[in-house]
Amino acid sequence: DGQGRGGAERQPVGERPPGRHLRRRRRRRRRRAQRQQPPQAEEALPPPHAAADPGARSAVQGVPPPGREAARRAQQEALPRRAAGQVLVPEPPHADEVRILTRRFRAQTQLERHENALLKQENEKLRTENLTIREAMRTPMCGGCGSPAMLGEVSLEEQHLRIENARLKDELNRVCTLATKFLGKPVSLLSPLQLQPHLSMPLPNSSLELAVGGIGGIGSMQPSMHGMMSEYAGGASSSMGTVITPARATGPALASMVDIDRSVFLELAISAMDELVKMAQTDDPLWVTGSPGFPDKESLNFEEYLHSSQHCIGMKPVGFVSEASRESGLVIIDNSVALVETLMDERRWSDMFSCMIAKATILEEVSNGIGGSRNGALLLMKAELQVLSPLVPIREVIFLRFCKQLAEGAWAVVDVSIDGLLSNQNSAATSAGSNLKCRRLPSGCVMQDTPNGYCKVTWVEHTEYDEASVHQFYRPLLRSGLAFGASRWLATLQRQCECLAILMSSATVSPNEPTAISQEGKRSMLKLARRMTENFCAGVSASSAREWSKLDGATGSIAEDVRVMARKSVSEPGEPPGVVLSAATSVWVPIAPEKLFDFLRDEQLRAEWDILSNGGPMQEMARIAKGHQNGNSVSLLRASAMSANQSSMLILQETCTDASGSIVVYAPVDIPAMQLVMNGGDSTYVALLPSGFAILPDGPSIGSEHKTGGSLLTVAFQILVNSQPTAKLTVESVETVNNLISCTIKKIKTALQCATP
Repeated sequence: DGQGRGGAERQPVGERPPGRHLRRRRRRRRRRAQRQQPPQAEEALPPPHAAADPGARSAVQGVPPPGREAARRAQQEALPRRAAGQVLVPEPPHADEVRILTRRFRAQTQLERHENALLKQENEKLRTENLTIREAMRTPMCGGCGSPAMLGEVSLEEQHLRIENARLKDELNRVCTLATKFLGKPVSLLSPLQLQPHLSMPLPNSSLELAVGGIGGIGSMQPSMHGMMSEYAGGASSSMGTVITPARATGPALASMVDIDRSVFLELAISAMDELVKMAQTDDPLWVTGSPGFPDKESLNFEEYLHSSQHCIGMKPVGFVSEASRESGLVIIDNSVALVETLMDERRWSDMFSCMIAKATILEEVSNGIGGSRNGALLLMKAELQVLSPLVPIREVIFLRFCKQLAEGAWAVVDVSIDGLLSNQNSAATSAGSNLKCRRLPSGCVMQDTPNGYCKVTWVEHTEYDEASVHQFYRPLLRSGLAFGASRWLATLQRQCECLAILMSSATVSPNEPTAISQEGKRSMLKLARRMTENFCAGVSASSAREWSKLDGATGSIAEDVRVMARKSVSEPGEPPGVVLSAATSVWVPIAPEKLFDFLRDEQLRAEWDILSNGGPMQEMARIAKGHQNGNSVSLLRASAMSANQSSMLILQETCTDASGSIVVYAPVDIPAMQLVMNGGDSTYVALLPSGFAILPDGPSIGSEHKTGGSLLTVAFQILVNSQPTAKLTVESVETVNNLISCTIKKIKTALQCATP
């Protein structure tokens, strides 16, 4: 009846407006129907807005396209078609960035492909080379002859040598770096063919030459001056002179130094050189003027030194005392290079300071400089330093000597002991170093050329030694520096250089000389006098340079302060054959050193103490001046004959004096032998036995118990007690020498009116 539940009239279904859900269902039905329709020809498709014509579609359905193309076309037409206005192609928001990234990716890919191709080629090349080497190892061939060769295994010794070579190369580089840092210049090493083959130490780097940039063309001395120096100050050394060992020494001391790294030597030498230059150039507060007994003498401020020094060889041993001094002066010499050459040559150095050096030896030449220069030369040396008295023991030191050019015309040579290095080695080294009673702190000289033909020298001496072995008489002298101090070294150097300068002067004959002597005669006579003085010094100090044997058991009636020694001479040139006896002693005399020296060298007063004068004055036959002072000369004296039937005796005498002390040495000589010498003949075989005196000041006052203002007089005699070398020494001979010394000292004190203790 068309009524609803509520009684309202319901509308027909076809008349109600379609709802939302109904419209959605209709659209789904139409899409489903379109998908289920068969494919039609493309030209028969109606436009999207046109209604479908069922008649036309049915007409096309019955005509399928022929062949394969028709099947493909039918498959494509089965898909839903869209018009151009219905297709929406979204574009990326950053199209340019995408294109750039794509281009980069393609370039990177191409580069990687190229690199991969190169690596493949290299890999293939290495594979081929590896195969070639393997093939060559399977069938080795000799490169010289082309025959097959067998490769042996590397021995264990060769492997150790290779490891050692690598270690030495590292050590060499370290030394070069250290030298370059110190010298301020690059160091160039010599090739193995240029290394010195004569060094005795079997260390690979012991013969290195440090290229320290020397000066070219030394020209240190004139040829005539060099010849005179070689002949007089370092020439043919006889068996009577100072003994020098030119070869490299061996022994326990050297064997203990084999394990010491040579770069440690260089580091120690560099530190010592820095300290020497500082001590030579610094004044207050390091050096203080004025000391007890010597108001003008410089003394070291030890507190300031300990505060500012590097202590390169360690602290002072217990029981040792310090001795330090500095002295400056002018030395007449061509230039500083000539003085450097003298100091770096052990023979010329010991002959220049023959009264102070008993023996000198070069143990090793670590470096001899470069280009003919001594700049950077480093020597390991051993020396025995002496004071002409039996009451002062020999100072044996093992030290490094290092030379450096500070500037143009300025050089420095430094010495420093290595006993601190020896004590750090094995037990053998420690025992060898424990026998050293003295050690040499950085000491040496700084030289500067002056335009007036002189060289300014500043000498610094710094030593620590054991005072217990020194006699009470000489302790003040050693502490004041007058025995081994800078003043004695410099005074001796000035005296010797002045002597050489006078000998090279144009005047061959002095008008004050009683007898004219040719230049050749002077040289021969001076060589004989030098040998006489050196033999006298060796007999007083009893160094190892001479084979003297002490007579401790056969001297019952001789005082303790008298040293008696004996030596047998068998066909030695310059010595009479037989048994030679030497006796020496030292006494204190309350006479000024200058007055005592003038008394002993005066030939007119010789009869008051010399038994060779035969109770009368002596006559001076010839005289050669060795300096501007009258006390430096070589004289030939003639003693008075005891009777008309006897011939007179000739005595050769040498006197030397300077600010540090004086010596008077004499020896009887044969008349024919001296005539040959004065004519320029060879003096090597002239036999003589020297005797004489050494005079030193007694030093400053230390306490009221020490006497001052006097002299320390050393008296020494050498006599031939038997002409047979195999003869035995008798007690009577010893007592004869002892009585001779006692009688001579008593006569000297009586003549000078001194109170005899």
